[in-house]
Amino acid sequence: MSIRRWGAWLLLAASGLAGAAQTQQRLILQTSPLAGFQHYAGRALFPLMAVGDALRLLREPANPHDDKAVRVEWRGAQIGYAPRADNVDLARLMDRGTAVEARILHLQNSRDPWKRVIMEIYVLESASP
Repeated sequence: MSIRRWGAWLLLAASGLAGAAQTQQRLILQTSPLAGFQHYAGRALFPLMAVGDALRLLREPANPHDDKAVRVEWRGAQIGYAPRADNVDLARLMDRGTAVEARILHLQNSRDPWKRVIMEIYVLESASP
């Protein structure tokens, strides 16, 4: 896990202590661009998307290109994947049954498909009372 990710984990873990009355905490696992956006429904759906929209993450262990693949969907439509360079920890957590969720963090109408959608992925943890 990168230093940036560990720093985010520590920061959020510390801030979570103050809100221990909550039943569930969200810890940032990673912030990543969306891979493959240009190959799926991204172009047609981009004008409908908004920052903060929920994204669904689905493991694809039988994916012929990447056994750690994590498909990303917006409102039931596939829009891409978690980048291969960033999906090892995410896939491992999902395979263990850890609850994760994602949302759109940034949208940019760019020629570079790696800059169009930036997503933030969280690990959900139950807080102890």
